[in-house]
Order: sequence, then C-alpha cells, then structure tokens
Amino acid sequence: MKRKDILTPIGILLGLSMIIVGILSGAGMTGFRSFLDITSFFVVTGGLLAALMVSFPFKELKNAPVILKQAFTIDDLNKYELVNHFIELSEKARRQGLLSLEPDVMEMDDRFLRKGLMLVIDGVDQNTISDILNTDIASMEERHRKGRRVFEKAGEFAPAWGMIGTLIGLVLMLNHLNTPETLGPNMAIALLTTLYGSLLANMLFLPIAAKLEEKTEEEIFMKQIMIEGIIGIQTGQNSRQLFDKLSVFVKENNKKADEEELSEDEDVLYEA
Repeated sequence: MKRKDILTPIGILLGLSMIIVGILSGAGMTGFRSFLDITSFFVVTGGLLAALMVSFPFKELKNAPVILKQAFTIDDLNKYELVNHFIELSEKARRQGLLSLEPDVMEMDDRFLRKGLMLVIDGVDQNTISDILNTDIASMEERHRKGRRVFEKAGEFAPAWGMIGTLIGLVLMLNHLNTPETLGPNMAIALLTTLYGSLLANMLFLPIAAKLEEKTEEEIFMKQIMIEGIIGIQTGQNSRQLFDKLSVFVKENNKKADEEELSEDEDVLYEA
C-alpha cells in the first residue's frame, strides 16, 4: 500500500513562497516582473533537456516521470506490523508445518516477502535463500540508482546552463556598451538564467534525488528485516528468539521511540 507524501509538495511550495516573499519585499509587484524572462527560462530548460538527452538513453528519460511520482508517495509498511506478522507466521509454521503458510503467502502483496517465503515452503536451504534475496536487493538498488541518476545529473546540469545563459547575456550586453542606460537591465536579464538554474537544481532536482535515495535506503532496511524473518522461519526459531532478533533492527532505526513502542507491543508479540 502507498499513501501520499505531503512533505514533498509542501517543501516545494514553501521554497517557492520564500522566494516570492523575498522578491516582493524588496521589489514589490512591479519589480516582480523583472524576475520573469521567458528567454532566460528556455535557455536553461532547453539546454538542460539537451544535456540529459545526450547523457541518458530514451528509456531512462521516459521512466523519469514514473520515478518522480515515487518522491510524492510513502510505502505504507509498518516495521512493527512486519515483526508481528513474522512472529505469527513462525508460530504457525512450528505448529502446523511450513506448508501451512502457503495460503497466507499467496495473499501477500509484497513480492519480495512472498518470494522469500515461497522459497522456504519449497524447502530451499538457508544459504541459497539468503543469496537469492540479497541478489534481489542488489538488483533493486541498482535499478533505483539508475532512475535517481537522471535527477542527480539534472541538478548538476541546471546551474551550469544557467551560467551559460548568463555568459551569453553578458556578451550581448558588452556589445552595447555605447548605450550605458541599457547595461543595468541587460545585466539583470543575464543573471536570471543563473537564478533559474540554481532554483531548478536546489529546489527541485537535488531534493527529489535525495528523497528517492532515502526511500531506497528505507526499502533496503525493510527487506533486510524480511530476510532475517524469513531465515528465522526456515530454521524453525521460536517466537521469542525471532522477536529478539528482529527487534534489534527496529530499535536501531529509531532507538528511543522504537523501544517505547516495542515495550508496549512485546506482550502481544510474545502471546503467539
């Protein structure tokens, strides 16, 4: 299950608001129009798009909007519920055998978890299961890195194209030194490309790349918990042993808050 991540749009809107407030407080509504220049905007965005087209194959660029959506969603998978679920599965496997887990496994939405538990049900040994699942994680991490790389590179290219636009503007400005009254306005327009490039990089592309990287790290962390839980079920660990193992992962993620929640849930987990 996924739900909307409201922090991403709020952060973008907050950044835009601060910029607008800063401009209006110093220049007013009339001066605000001085910060709008279509030519400067298209120099930055057009050059940025050209650089990305040279840097990446069409397939990766086509997937960028899909990857962008990930920055606006949160995977609604609670680590405490995950630990509790493994405790229940472990106790059921010890009482009724591994084959009894198959109906529960087939109803699971998480492909990684379903795959790992099916390997357990099929009687695959511990080392092979661990190798298969860790390879799956490595492959996932590489896919995410490739998708994230488009936004990282866009964050690098945008300021550079802003500077290129500024240099173009300065050259054109220097060609009109005989008309001093135009120097100020022309300089302002030249600098707008640098402003646009910096804004795109530091308010959009780089923050989104950072959010995607954070989501990848969180997903890897959850999958590591899953691997330990799957191996625990495969080796026949009882609910207390499995809880002790998995609770270490949960506590290390956010020690103070997690210890409080685990202490509240401990009796429930041990009841299995």
